[in-house]
Amino acid sequence: MHRLLGRLRREEAGATAVEYAVLLALILVAVMTAINALGSTSSGIWANDTTNITSSIGGS
Repeated sequence: MHRLLGRLRREEAGATAVEYAVLLALILVAVMTAINALGSTSSGIWANDTTNITSSIGGS
């Protein structure tokens, strides 16, 4: 394992792999943030629709 880490430090492929890993992590954080925001917004919309439909059909 130590040899692998040393080789990755010396080779450009190791630096490229680290760059791709960091880029992937940033993309994942952005996607998770967007899903969280969209989920909160859509939850409110569905709750409002449910209230409107219930009121329209004479529910309490």
